[in-house]
Amino acid sequence: MTNLYPLRFEPIFQTNLWAGRRLPGLFHRPDVTDPIGEAWVLSDVDGHPSRVTNGLLAGQTLRELLTTFGPRLVGPARLPNGRFPVLLKFIDAAQELSVQVHPNDAQARQKRPTGAGKTEAWVILDADPETSRIYAGFRDGVREETFRAALATRTTPDTLHAFSPQRGDCVFLPAGTVHAIGANVLLFEIQQTSDITYRLYDWDRVDAKTGQPRELHIDDGLACSDFTQGPCDPVVPTIVQNDPFRREELVRCEYFQLHRLTTATPLMVGEPGRCRVIVGLEGQGTLSGWGAEPLPIACGDVVLLPAELGAVTFVPTGKAVLLECGLSE
Repeated sequence: MTNLYPLRFEPIFQTNLWAGRRLPGLFHRPDVTDPIGEAWVLSDVDGHPSRVTNGLLAGQTLRELLTTFGPRLVGPARLPNGRFPVLLKFIDAAQELSVQVHPNDAQARQKRPTGAGKTEAWVILDADPETSRIYAGFRDGVREETFRAALATRTTPDTLHAFSPQRGDCVFLPAGTVHAIGANVLLFEIQQTSDITYRLYDWDRVDAKTGQPRELHIDDGLACSDFTQGPCDPVVPTIVQNDPFRREELVRCEYFQLHRLTTATPLMVGEPGRCRVIVGLEGQGTLSGWGAEPLPIACGDVVLLPAELGAVTFVPTGKAVLLECGLSE
């Protein structure tokens, strides 16, 4: 029987109209010279499967692991349509992303029987204090007729709540929240495994490859937009533990949990019988405790801890910041 161990995956790079140039460096890939907007670091999306890069299981996809190991890998986590339930990525926006919205589960299934909605959360890694903005939710008093009129007159940003993001901010975006990432923002994202996005406004730009504006999805997008939700500001973290390290709960929803760990001392990460994903944000260290060589982890590294493996030890080199992502059951 194959013993499971902490799993690393090859990042999947996505080129985008709005892409920056920081992600290849983050993943030590000087051979990648195109602008890269997204690095999918854990994906079970059709056509974009993550592949293991370390150990005996190197080369296998996340879907193949689920088929082979099932609960040994994910424990009691729910697997909608048999897929790994979350998609993890890093996003580097040199320009603004489109103003967009995602459906909830019921709305997604109306379009596609196996469709899933998209609730997501962001953690800001870097932003320009002068130029960067996050657009999340509507300004107070905006209703569908107001927003529809703004779309027609190209004044959409005036209807959206916006703020200047700070490093470390976490933004939680339930399905139905109209949102956009502004220019010069680098962030980490966790979301439901879904590829349904409705583009509502694209800053009146033209795609250089086609010479045309990108397609908008006004009717579908408006049908999914939650006009009962007002401004969406960064979450206020809940401090779960503050000594000898800090553990903050950033998000707990029906699809995933997200904790931030800040430490200069060894600590346990993961949980017995539960699948967890560890993401390096700052500093570096090693994971150990499964009878093999310690595994280095630094900024940008993503490691899946199988449920069968349980908790392991993280030993930082100086101060380090990690995210711990959990799956809902």
